[in-house]
Amino acid sequence: MPGEIEAMAPPRILHMITPLKYMSPFDINMGLDAGYDHAVPYTNATIEDVYGLVQDAIFSRSPEGIKRQAVFIGGKRAIESLDMLDRAKKAMVPPFEVSVFADPAGSFTTAAAMVACAKQALEGIFGTDFKDKRVIVFGGTGVVAFASAVIASMDGAKAFLVGYDGPERVRRLTMEANDRFDVDLGYADGTTEEQKEELAHSADVIFSAGPAGRQILSLEQLKPAQQLKVAADVNAVPPLGIEGVGIQDNGVPIEGMSGAVGIGALAIGDIKYKTEIGMFKEMIAAESPVYLDFRAAYRLAQDLTS
Repeated sequence: MPGEIEAMAPPRILHMITPLKYMSPFDINMGLDAGYDHAVPYTNATIEDVYGLVQDAIFSRSPEGIKRQAVFIGGKRAIESLDMLDRAKKAMVPPFEVSVFADPAGSFTTAAAMVACAKQALEGIFGTDFKDKRVIVFGGTGVVAFASAVIASMDGAKAFLVGYDGPERVRRLTMEANDRFDVDLGYADGTTEEQKEELAHSADVIFSAGPAGRQILSLEQLKPAQQLKVAADVNAVPPLGIEGVGIQDNGVPIEGMSGAVGIGALAIGDIKYKTEIGMFKEMIAAESPVYLDFRAAYRLAQDLTS
């Protein structure tokens, strides 16, 4: 009987690996809400630790039984999490394989949601897409900014990461992204108010992914941006990252702007939530192992916004 078979099945286990002191409670809740029975954190893990942890997990059940477990990778740094994902993939010994999903600090799903929401606005309001658009990404040394710039570039944009402490750190991140993902990101220094304003004026799309509670651009700085179409801000903590963009806005005209629209943190957050839980559910439903990062998250986020 189907009910009896399900009752005999082993519990669904989500093994959650992070290099940080704690695993994010947000991610634990999301995994359990998606359908896992247990979410087990492994903290202070290094890239070298991942191989052994994954092999311990995959050899504890039959090839059929391990379909009911998966690995999640957290942290706060994009490249480190991607390296952990690659290490986990190398630990698999077919047919002993499980799915793996990387989303450090929720940044991959947040970035995917922000870019997908902006693309929806470009298509629905302006009849265009990211191809050849100049995308200026503030907060460029952060993981959300990093991922959103790479995603936009992969979708045809000319994206620029903007740092706030001189050009060197953001330059290194840009070069690393270009080498790893075969994209063509640019970079710029946005340390001063004058530099930020000049960059905003050249933008078709602005992404604000700076620290919570810190205003990146004022409305006065934004108003002269004649070619601006979309400004998206992930900050929900006052003061908001872009003045004039409300947290619930989703394609709402920005007051005082000539045609530009804003996308706020709650609109982005709604798609981010659905994207992250969708990634967990995809691992549950997969018959063969899947390896999910910001690229998979962007595919789903576009489906959710279409």
